[in-house]
Amino acid sequence: MTYYKHKVIWITGASSGIGKELALQLSEINCKLILSSRRENELQKVKDLCTNPNNISVIPLDLAEHDSMASLVDRAIAEFGKVDILINNGGISQRSPIIETTLEVDRQLMEVDYLGTVALSKAILPFFVKQQSGHYVVVTSLMGKFSSPFRSAYCGAKHALHGFFDALRLEHDKDNIKVTMICPGFVNTNVARNALTADGRPQGFQDEKTQNGLKVNTFASRMLKAISKRKFEAYIGKFEIFGVFIKRISPRLLHYMVMRSKVR
Repeated sequence: MTYYKHKVIWITGASSGIGKELALQLSEINCKLILSSRRENELQKVKDLCTNPNNISVIPLDLAEHDSMASLVDRAIAEFGKVDILINNGGISQRSPIIETTLEVDRQLMEVDYLGTVALSKAILPFFVKQQSGHYVVVTSLMGKFSSPFRSAYCGAKHALHGFFDALRLEHDKDNIKVTMICPGFVNTNVARNALTADGRPQGFQDEKTQNGLKVNTFASRMLKAISKRKFEAYIGKFEIFGVFIKRISPRLLHYMVMRSKVR
């Protein structure tokens, strides 16, 4: 993990799940962390659990408040004098049939998962260019590579992230700016419980596939290895990751396999 030593790493969605576990594991390395999410009290709890909490700063952030990103970037840079890696991990999921899902839910997923991530990433981009280095890490999903029923808004937002960051990688290769897209399969976090349903209310319960997914500490460890190798994309999960490769060979075959899986 020498890649992370002496670096300043900013993690969004750091109050729980993948973001929290990344913070715990990275705090054991000689680096500095900035933890962000909407819930400042939960961020403070994560900080207190970390090794070397003196090397950790907490900055509350709401991905739906796009106009606040420039000032938050200024604050983040002021904390430790720079940012080397931005891990865009914050976001929400969705579980509902298309025909029942209000347009407001579609809009909310795009506002938070896509535009919120883009707004923060664009706000820090001039600093990365001036610094002539920077590493964007974007936690999307396998649903950013192929789709699944009852996740239409989520799939749309995650697909959009791939389009945007692939373009950013091309435009700023000359500035030594790296982009790693992390595509999780099922990971045992609260993502399903917090997923929005057709009318915008949280689902409130865990689903079987998520419950049986990778343990979050295992996922975070694999994710950190992929980032350190500066991979363009990393697919991290169990058997579901093969959907990416099957789609390349036969989209129709993948369609039938997803239908037979009866994933919800």
